[in-house]
Amino acid sequence: MASRSCTNLLDLASGGLLDFPCTPSPRTLPRVMTVPGIISDLDSNNDADSDAASSVCRDRKIIVANMLPLHAKRDPENAKWSFSLDEDALLLQLKDGFSSETEVIYVGSLKAEIDISEQDEVAQKLLEDFNCVPTFLPHDVHKKFYLGFCKQQLWPLFHYMLPICPDHGDRFDRSLWQAYVSANKTFADKVMEVINPEDDFVWVHDYHLMILPTFLRKRFYRVKLGFFLHSPFPSSEIYRTLPVRDEILRGLLNCDLIGFHTFDYARHFLSCCSRMLGLDYESKRGHIGLDYFGRTVYIKILPVGVHMGRLESVLNLSSTAAKIKEIQEQFSRKKLILGVDDMDIFKGISLKLLAIEQLLQQNPELRGKIVLVQIVNPARGLGKDVQEAKSETYLTAKRINEVYGSSNYKPVILIDRPVPRWEKTAYYAVAECCIVNAVRDGMNLVPYKYIVCRQGTPCMDKALGIKADAPRTSMLVVSEFIGCSPSLSGAIRVNPWDVDAVADALNSAITMRDSEKQLRHEKHYRYVSSHDVAYWARSFVQDLERACCDHYNKRCWGIGLGLRFRVVSLSPNFKKLAIDHIVSAYKRTNRRAIFLDYDGTVVSQASIMKSPSPELISILNSLCNDPKNSVYIVSGRGRSSLSGWFAPCETLGIAAEHGYFLRSSGTSSEWETSLVVADLDWKEIVEPVMRLYTEATDGSSIEIKESALVWHHQDADPDFGSCQAKELLDHLESVLANEPAVVKRGQHIVEVKPQGVSKGLVAEKVLLRMVEEGTAPDFVMCIGDDRSDEDMFESILSTVSSPFLPVPPEIFACTVGRKPSKAKYYLDDATDVVKLLQGLATASVPKPQHLAQIQVSFESAI
Repeated sequence: MASRSCTNLLDLASGGLLDFPCTPSPRTLPRVMTVPGIISDLDSNNDADSDAASSVCRDRKIIVANMLPLHAKRDPENAKWSFSLDEDALLLQLKDGFSSETEVIYVGSLKAEIDISEQDEVAQKLLEDFNCVPTFLPHDVHKKFYLGFCKQQLWPLFHYMLPICPDHGDRFDRSLWQAYVSANKTFADKVMEVINPEDDFVWVHDYHLMILPTFLRKRFYRVKLGFFLHSPFPSSEIYRTLPVRDEILRGLLNCDLIGFHTFDYARHFLSCCSRMLGLDYESKRGHIGLDYFGRTVYIKILPVGVHMGRLESVLNLSSTAAKIKEIQEQFSRKKLILGVDDMDIFKGISLKLLAIEQLLQQNPELRGKIVLVQIVNPARGLGKDVQEAKSETYLTAKRINEVYGSSNYKPVILIDRPVPRWEKTAYYAVAECCIVNAVRDGMNLVPYKYIVCRQGTPCMDKALGIKADAPRTSMLVVSEFIGCSPSLSGAIRVNPWDVDAVADALNSAITMRDSEKQLRHEKHYRYVSSHDVAYWARSFVQDLERACCDHYNKRCWGIGLGLRFRVVSLSPNFKKLAIDHIVSAYKRTNRRAIFLDYDGTVVSQASIMKSPSPELISILNSLCNDPKNSVYIVSGRGRSSLSGWFAPCETLGIAAEHGYFLRSSGTSSEWETSLVVADLDWKEIVEPVMRLYTEATDGSSIEIKESALVWHHQDADPDFGSCQAKELLDHLESVLANEPAVVKRGQHIVEVKPQGVSKGLVAEKVLLRMVEEGTAPDFVMCIGDDRSDEDMFESILSTVSSPFLPVPPEIFACTVGRKPSKAKYYLDDATDVVKLLQGLATASVPKPQHLAQIQVSFESAI
């Protein structure tokens, strides 16, 4: 069933991404019944918040992957297609982690190409018989999408291979990227045809579909969406070379939960988000989360497992037992070393052969006693690199056999053909050592399968005449660059590029005492058997449910065009401050208190010029000249710069250095110093420590204020600067434990200031002073953009609710930027703040008398 989805790619305005081949629109799949008797046409309404309420309570999971867990075969006699489940597919096996009542729907492509005239019939059959929804991509799109962008661009890059020259990979090709976007849109459309967005959970798999979440999130703001990456995620130095790096990162961030096999992969992803998108993460109660426009995107770290039942069932086959006996006879009195790898340049097969060659050269006594059986799985991709790897493998194996072999002995046996599962299982069961020597791999389950097969089953033991209580042993030599390596603490870990070290590791593995092999095996088997594929799936879904639990507790709206789309998710009481609304309240009140932060609020953080503009000075003067107003600039900056900049505003109040210095109004007024603490001797302790970190951190600097010291690291390396800031924070907290000072970490800063000094105390002091003077405010406005301003919002809310105020005033606490805040309102940026202040200033300036008379005359004439 060809998809309609190529016709609109979310208004992708850049890069010519609209030039995709479009296919006819045949009948869609049955839609979801959301209310009894009513079928919801999810395609008829593009309002992303109109998610229909479902009356169907059955738990449903939608699993989306490049390939469906199906085998497809055409009957040569009647030319009809027949399909069967692929029992070895991970997507099928993960169902064991769900409850028996869970309905699982699969969305993906078939491994066979179906003629367009047959697609409707096949789609209906797959949905009815297997709960599968096929995505029929046009042939040219599929070729560019899978063999092009996925295999020629993403796969090499994620395995640390850069196209430095034509012989080392293909350069970025935008037409392949367009095909990738088109394919992801088609997959998203198929999900939309079957999803019940309020109840269903969607789980997307692997690097083929990394921007699919953007399309789903745009259609359904509250979709419950998880993603798991089965390949490595490269370091930021590698990933940042990808021209579409931001689009892919934003695509993944449109999920609720992102899963990785190892912490290394997750750490690289988080580093990319920090360096390229400016996002910070934090860990709370064991869960890592990224704040992304009010949504928390959680990170899951858990390697996938194997299906124990499937492996054990193959071990129990009579064909497996027969093959085991045959292998034992074939390699009688020889130690069998096993390798099972795909034929590609990252699996390190040739390096493995070189290690075997080195082992035989250095240990002549092992000649004739060891055999490496290397099973070569068919290559998943095509290209010159695969052919070169295959040629090198065969030449190396031939050389080893010629030098160290004989007429009845071959030290290296290559099995380069499709090997059935029962035959692989037999080799696993017999091999004394298994080596996985990949130079880079996502997970690689070969070691897990080997461990399970070496454990055996009672049925297999009986067939082979092995006692049930016989000790089980296994030995693993694994590359430190594969995803399963951290979980196999009993394996001998090696650097695959160090051929000598790999040869030594193999020698240790085959000469190790059986008692030690048994201990290592038992440790591994306990882990593998308890962390199987069902455990992995169940754990991921539980975390996904937790990540989505507050979806309906917040207001959501979408921003951004095309692949830059994201959802802002904030408190339902949080709304944009409308100028008309606040001006109306401003006009009907008689005593007003106005508190304004400086940097990031009335002046943009991105502005090179930090001094106030003439327009801002004029607006502030208009507000200050209104006798009903008390206006304050409340900033962390020093009093000398603030008093100099705002000298033209004679009646403006200024609180400098977070309120340590306060000048009520007028340039002639004296500065008040905070009476909380006058002891600043701690600065002599802090400054040398900060200078030490400044010297060690390129791009950092110290700002010395009268009452505080600030260490800035915005120009340092993001990761190193953040790391040093954490270390400095801990260092200063320890040395200042008995001093009257507090250490605070802000955006790219670490600040030390006196205890009891905050912007919140400034607001509280001013408001109480107004009450004491008999001019209690009936209008309070406070605008700020960072963490220190949250103290001001909180203080205002608590102060105005106290019994000191005769009548509760109208409060307008407003943060700059749509982000979680204690404020009730927000404005987008400093430009919006200035516009709002201009509106208030205009309301403060009385109309000229002759204009008022003209208006009265005009109204009288009417």
